Amino acid sequence: MEIGNMVKAAILGYGVVGSGVAELLTGTGTGRSKKADELIELKYILDLRSFPDSPLTKYFVQDYAVIEADPEVNVVVETIGGVGAALDFTERALRAGKSVVTSNKELVATHGRRLLDLAAEHGAVYLFEASVGGGIPILRPLSECMAANDILEICGILNGTANYIFTRMVQDGVPFAQALKGAQANGYAEQDPTADVEGHDTCRKLCILSSIAFGWHVLPDQVATQGITQITLEDEAYAADCGHRIKLLGRAIQEQDGTLCAYVEPHFVSIQDPLGGVEDVFNAIKVKGDATGDVMFYGRGAGKLPTASAVVADVIAAARKMERAGYRPWQANRPASVRGPEGLPSRWYVRLAEGSLSGGELLKRSGAPAGERAYLTPALTRPALEEQLAGQKVLSIIRVLD
Repeated sequence: MEIGNMVKAAILGYGVVGSGVAELLTGTGTGRSKKADELIELKYILDLRSFPDSPLTKYFVQDYAVIEADPEVNVVVETIGGVGAALDFTERALRAGKSVVTSNKELVATHGRRLLDLAAEHGAVYLFEASVGGGIPILRPLSECMAANDILEICGILNGTANYIFTRMVQDGVPFAQALKGAQANGYAEQDPTADVEGHDTCRKLCILSSIAFGWHVLPDQVATQGITQITLEDEAYAADCGHRIKLLGRAIQEQDGTLCAYVEPHFVSIQDPLGGVEDVFNAIKVKGDATGDVMFYGRGAGKLPTASAVVADVIAAARKMERAGYRPWQANRPASVRGPEGLPSRWYVRLAEGSLSGGELLKRSGAPAGERAYLTPALTRPALEEQLAGQKVLSIIRVLD
């Protein structure tokens, strides 16, 4: 269905992203989208709070039913977050034939397939470019520009907070806890940083990427996930000794038998690898296609205006031509088709409080206590490595990206 020259939009939630979207649509802050100005008129902003001093006061409503019942509203922008009210309002908007654009990675990762189907059923579209990579264009290129490829692997730095913490640990020489406080002080981490530092945010984004790349819904509870809270300055020093940096990666590898090896965990990444040089809050995603080989997407993975720009781009896509804007439907989840990385051979970084490991490359760092040893091992599966380490006092184990 082609829609007219101007669509009317409603924003749900006036937090960091929602206010950025409003700024781009109205020009009330530092940014304005000229393309959106030609296509989109903001009609409502839904928030339970009052903003009497805001220049956008006239747009605010506190009852979603006002938006739901207004036939002029073509597109609903959901920036509430979570899977409570956001899910309810999204379902109601789609059933009313209103297209929905979101940056909500938790909602898309857990309910994306059903919401895509609901949109198609009611002649709307459900778009979520901003849910992965902030302002980085990744989902539509993956869905459309790489459509001729069988995707073999996705590997990426998908969380800017974790990457910022690693950068501060290396460049400032501060421990994890202090680097995390710095991330919170700069607005890169929430006061409850669990989703970022325990890998849940990366997991959700990896699920969305995998669902688009492989065509069936991959769920977060299927993806083995390990966070970064155990990474120390000692580990960073040993990484530097062998020309590596520590990065939190999300990986999804298509196996020859049709199963998907999907997991999130810290890795030693060579500084010669493009991912090894990604610093601060930047994200980078490598996609390997059978025809293209490696393709890399890089940019700011978070922030008010970068994320808002991706949201507004989706609203523009919906405004221009709805039937070409949506993603292909995802097939149902395949419970038996996702496995963890236990059987994936890798080299490993191992740090021991004492003892030794045969066959590994010995690493060095200044100030190491007597008896401490660190190694890079030959390629092994995790169970084979643990068998070799039986009886040893292990301080750290980190997979090496080869």
